[in-house]
Amino acid sequence: MPYEPPPDLATLSLAEIAALVAARKLPPVAEWAPGRSGDSLMRIAADGRWYHDGGAITRPAMVRAFSALLRREGDGHYLVTPHEKLAIAVDDAAFVAVDVARTDGALAFRLNTDDLVVAGPAHPLSVRGHVDAPAVYLAVRGGTEARLNRSTWLQLAELADADGTVASRGARFGLVPA
Repeated sequence: MPYEPPPDLATLSLAEIAALVAARKLPPVAEWAPGRSGDSLMRIAADGRWYHDGGAITRPAMVRAFSALLRREGDGHYLVTPHEKLAIAVDDAAFVAVDVARTDGALAFRLNTDDLVVAGPAHPLSVRGHVDAPAVYLAVRGGTEARLNRSTWLQLAELADADGTVASRGARFGLVPA
């Protein structure tokens, strides 16, 4: 069965987004404590492209499947299964936020893996860098983050209030590094 990406983010209500998020049954990687560990020979570049042993992974379905197994711990990122935990090099963030829409008082983001994430207390936005070159990140899952690409950051800036903040699900986030 071929993968069907979700519809255009701007056309969805918050309830529809929540239903799509719930429909993606992710494995419980946070609960797994595998006995074996090693190196996956994989890397996620800053632009969101995935590589294995130096070669690009060009099948989006494979990237989407691997991304469901990601977990970040204090010492790095890992692909986790019930049986093994493999280190994966991540240049910046594990995901890239490629679109944002405000719907029903919330900010919904589409990631480069077609995952949908709604910003709020469980998925906060954070800003790093400096005023001239801010980098905005969205908490995704398992300690991983998505960095907003330039066009998504510009979309978010257009949604900002006069004080340079945005609100989503009762939480307010600044868009300028502190």
